[in-house]
Amino acid sequence: MTEAYLVLYLLLINFIAFCLFGIDKWKASHHRYRISERVLFGVAIVGGSFGARLGMSLFRHKTRHRSFTIGIPMIFLAQCILIFTCYYILTKLGS
Repeated sequence: MTEAYLVLYLLLINFIAFCLFGIDKWKASHHRYRISERVLFGVAIVGGSFGARLGMSLFRHKTRHRSFTIGIPMIFLAQCILIFTCYYILTKLGS
């Protein structure tokens, strides 16, 4: 049951991250008030790194900013390592 909530959370936060990058791209091209980089990085850090990277690629947004082109994949890598490490530890404790 807990795994289902985790999957649901990750789907939702990645969808939000993806949408935020699309909205920010639209705002940038229409000279509107922008979503701060702190918010964009924040949503990636809390689990939306895959959606953020996908949004960067599809909307071609923030792809010239080194902090994003390096930072978002590094956040994703760190999250993958954390998830697999936790999974490994939990499966070893369970057996």
